Amino acid sequence: MIIIGLMIAIQFKAVKEPIVRDTRDTWQLREDLQKEKDLELKLLREIRSNEEKIVQYETERKHSKEKILRDTLDELKMEAGLSEVTGDGIIITITPVYEKLLLGHAITSVTPDLIKRLLNEINRYGAQYVSIAGHRVINTTVIREINDETKIDGYPLSQLPLEVKVIAENNKAAELLYKRMQVSKSAEDFFIDNLRIEVMRPDEQITIPAYEDTIRILHMKPVKPKNGGDS
Repeated sequence: MIIIGLMIAIQFKAVKEPIVRDTRDTWQLREDLQKEKDLELKLLREIRSNEEKIVQYETERKHSKEKILRDTLDELKMEAGLSEVTGDGIIITITPVYEKLLLGHAITSVTPDLIKRLLNEINRYGAQYVSIAGHRVINTTVIREINDETKIDGYPLSQLPLEVKVIAENNKAAELLYKRMQVSKSAEDFFIDNLRIEVMRPDEQITIPAYEDTIRILHMKPVKPKNGGDS
């Protein structure tokens, strides 16, 4: 009786709770399937993107040291004057005094002392890069008189007018340099030697060439690593 009762109870429950069937039509199933495929495609794209980023990061990590060395080399070349540079600056033109030419005074060159005074002054007023008659001025530049002719690193400065290009740090610094050179004491020194200096208003496109000759380094040698390791 107990067994029969359990069987009847189970049969009654099965009849009371009918089997739930998927009542979605074909189009709904297709839409759901398409959504699942779109989600799968999105995940695949994200995985591929992340893999590409990992490869890129690894490549950049390997080449980062090389890039740092290259950037440092470029900076050192710039500081040494071995790279052409363009920026805000002024142009100073040295010309003979016209009145003296009319009186028959021959003015053909500028003395080394005048050039050095001018360089000292513009450096004091914020010059960063300088060229004279197309020749870059660097720390080792030599301006002197050889056989009664003024030369810069061996190149003659005998042709007048003489053009001096100066680049400052920025436009504001170039404006300040221009104003200071307008009341420069160098103008008086040049006029005594029958020369006149004219200062052009600041320009954003002043280009100064790189130093062309070989820079000779004296009294310098590499430091030997300690204990046989890298320095």
